[in-house]
Amino acid sequence: MARMIRPATIQESEKRFARLLALPGMIVLILLVAGPLAYMLFNSFLSKTLAAPIPPHFAWFRNYADLFSDGRFWNAFFHSMIIMAVGIPVQSVLGLIIALLLNKKFPGSKIVIALFLIPVMITPVVAGFEWKIILDNRFGPLNYLLGLLNIQPIAWLAKPVSAMISILFMDTWQWTPFVTIVLLAGLAAIPKQIYEASSVDGSSASETLWRMTMPLLRPMFMLVVLLRIIFIFKIFDPVQILTAGGPGMATETLSVLTYTIGFKNFNVGMSAAIAVIQLVIITIIAKIFIAKVMNRTEGRAK
Repeated sequence: MARMIRPATIQESEKRFARLLALPGMIVLILLVAGPLAYMLFNSFLSKTLAAPIPPHFAWFRNYADLFSDGRFWNAFFHSMIIMAVGIPVQSVLGLIIALLLNKKFPGSKIVIALFLIPVMITPVVAGFEWKIILDNRFGPLNYLLGLLNIQPIAWLAKPVSAMISILFMDTWQWTPFVTIVLLAGLAAIPKQIYEASSVDGSSASETLWRMTMPLLRPMFMLVVLLRIIFIFKIFDPVQILTAGGPGMATETLSVLTYTIGFKNFNVGMSAAIAVIQLVIITIIAKIFIAKVMNRTEGRAK
């Protein structure tokens, strides 16, 4: 008689087969992600510059100590925080309003949604050049429209405050559609029975929004905020093209500072240290957000 194959043996063979299938992907992930990350971390502990024929040597935590005592680093960190503190709430509110409007079916709604996605699909480099043309103080269409209202042309990119406002406008223009689409997907996932029950109970539109819709959209809002924080920490192309961190250092962000130190000053160790600090901050924020989402999910499951 043929021996019976045990279920445990079948499960073990399936697990081995699954590991073999995942092995090529893991190798590629290690080579393309873990390898460069380890090399970046290694460089952050080196005193390494390409601007002078000086051999690199271990400086350990000297690069980090120099950064934390450098006013320029905190200036760039402050500008990144400004874009977050202003941009994320504004984009979230605008995205919610537009998502609520687009969630109501009307003729041509799908075409409107497709057109609304254009700013998101435009690459950041192109967006930077577009807004540089729009904000040009002599030939820009924005100042032309202001001229029709008898308002003097404004040098948008020549003054610190107006330059930062310009970056916020550009960032809001490009990423509000992204927030809208994410929230629109969340609205589409809410069962219609909830709104029908709310209508039967006699709830007003505002009560339904705050008591029903907003709590159900909270996970989507947390996802949007997390992704926008990551994107803002990485923002480089449009800022570099629009202001190059200027005037002076009035709009310099952490990514622009990393580029300046690494590719203009050729200080490899210092630029790697800034990148590691950004990675640590983003990882901590992501873990906090994910932990909150998991806690809420477990609480609802119980």
